[in-house]
Amino acid sequence: MTDDMTRLRWNRKPTAAQPLMGLTILAVEDSRFASEALRLACMRSGARLRRADCLASARRHLAVYRPALLLVDLGLPDGCGTELIAELSGGDVEPPVILAMSGEDGGEARAREAGADGFLAKPLPGLAGFQAEILSYLPSEARPSGPRLADPADMEPDGLALQDDLKRAAEALEAGRGSRAAAYAAQFVASVARSSKDGALADAAQRFARSHAAGQDVDLAHGNLRSALAARLSDARQI
Repeated sequence: MTDDMTRLRWNRKPTAAQPLMGLTILAVEDSRFASEALRLACMRSGARLRRADCLASARRHLAVYRPALLLVDLGLPDGCGTELIAELSGGDVEPPVILAMSGEDGGEARAREAGADGFLAKPLPGLAGFQAEILSYLPSEARPSGPRLADPADMEPDGLALQDDLKRAAEALEAGRGSRAAAYAAQFVASVARSSKDGALADAAQRFARSHAAGQDVDLAHGNLRSALAARLSDARQI
């Protein structure tokens, strides 16, 4: 199994312009919009990004190669990211650095308890903030010398990525109505809303989650969230 951290130290060295040069990152992220933002950040930082959209896919990736850094979203369609973090933490195939990602309250505490080395709050920071966060967890020899240069390039993913996420959110909402899958549907909608900086949609998702948990006004909350999703999807198609 390839150790990408060792290759990083001896081959492609980071530079001020591309401080993550040579780094291989596996992102376990179900949102295409969030993944596209990560891809742009990695591309402009010199890192190589691979993506798994669920726990099962991540396990298949990790059976074949060992990334230098693992980014794990906590809300996934087939379980919680803390499951994977706990499996890998202290194991024989543990990546050198494991970071969790979430926009939910309490996410960092749960991730660190599972064994994560660090935590990235969603929505992710801009390019300079992303680079600073990642570099803070790397060994000193994997960091560039000298001042880093700010990249003014736009980091916003294209509208098609958001459309795909909104469609998936609507499908998850319908599939999860009246079942335990509703918790994932609400979490995914809220995550998409946070990543796209849509406070109204995030509020609608939270109200649905609270109504479903309490067993009260579920149909009303479901209808409101479905309407909000439909409106956002119509807007996204016009981008």
